Amino acid sequence: MSTFNLDNILSQFLIEGKVESVKPLGNGLINDTFRVVTEGDAPDYVLQRINNNIFTDVDLLQHNIEAVTGHIRRKLEAAGADDIDRKVLRFVPTQQGKTYYLDNEGRYWRVSVFIPDAVTYEQVDPTSSRNAGKAFGEFESMLVDLPEQLGETIPDFHNMELRARQLQEAIEQDKAGRVAGVADIIADLQKDMHEMCKAERLFREGKLPKRICHCDTKVNNMMYDKQGNVLCVIDLDTVMPSFVFSDYGDFLRTGANFVAEDDPKIENVGFNQDIFRAFTEGYIESARSFLTPVEAENLPYAVALFPFMQCVRFFADYLNGDTYYKIAYPEHNLVRTRNQQALYHRVTDNYDMMDNFIRTLI
Repeated sequence: MSTFNLDNILSQFLIEGKVESVKPLGNGLINDTFRVVTEGDAPDYVLQRINNNIFTDVDLLQHNIEAVTGHIRRKLEAAGADDIDRKVLRFVPTQQGKTYYLDNEGRYWRVSVFIPDAVTYEQVDPTSSRNAGKAFGEFESMLVDLPEQLGETIPDFHNMELRARQLQEAIEQDKAGRVAGVADIIADLQKDMHEMCKAERLFREGKLPKRICHCDTKVNNMMYDKQGNVLCVIDLDTVMPSFVFSDYGDFLRTGANFVAEDDPKIENVGFNQDIFRAFTEGYIESARSFLTPVEAENLPYAVALFPFMQCVRFFADYLNGDTYYKIAYPEHNLVRTRNQQALYHRVTDNYDMMDNFIRTLI
């Protein structure tokens, strides 16, 4: 905190009241975040340094966020909702009218209004999963008619065809000399690669739409009031055009695995049907109004796609010599690969169950 002149940064934004204190907030891995406490009746704020190594086009990033939060706010106002400032994030403009500030050191900052008496949860259970499904489905539903064009804040973030090409390059180059020892994984992945790339084919054929999705659907990306009601979806940096599979499948990749993605006890990897059912019930309840038949019938595919995609990404990094993901020991990425490979197969074993369950909800 001592490396930032926070008083000068805050002075660039049109905040109300006098600043009483600025303290670190949360434990985010990407952005530096601070809570700004003001004196008197003025609201408190959240000051955040945007990690522009990951989000390289900050102007696009903030345009997406402004468009999304503005659209949701207008819908809440039209519906006569109460307590709107706790149900959608509000970003504060600078003296120049932008929602971000570039300091003299090349760092980007933004300020949002702090939501009081709100909490986040880390626990994944049927209740939190159902809430998450409903919240993220509702988030997508409110943005179906967003008139503004959004861009991809992380280009090709969930593009399986790109991940397939990257893996093939890693196999051909064999930079770390590891290919010979993992022929079984290569054969297993290549067997299903064409099927796992079908979302991009359906899109090119005009059969699958792209929608505005959150693209980082975790339980802790929702805020609750003290009574346990969901207030709003947060962490909007990855909001961009994508397939609904991104929001649906990515949650279940982490939420429905019995163990963490790097657990070396592969025999303990499994697909939690209770979490699947709870999340799916909530999601379809709020997304049913806009899901097309192609989207709905491919939701089981989406559940399989994300462990498969993450397996490919971990595996390519392992073959490349561990240059992307941080590792704690030499075989860490290989353990992650085998974990996600096992989860993928557990999911595909449940295709009929998932398909039958979804049909009862649509």
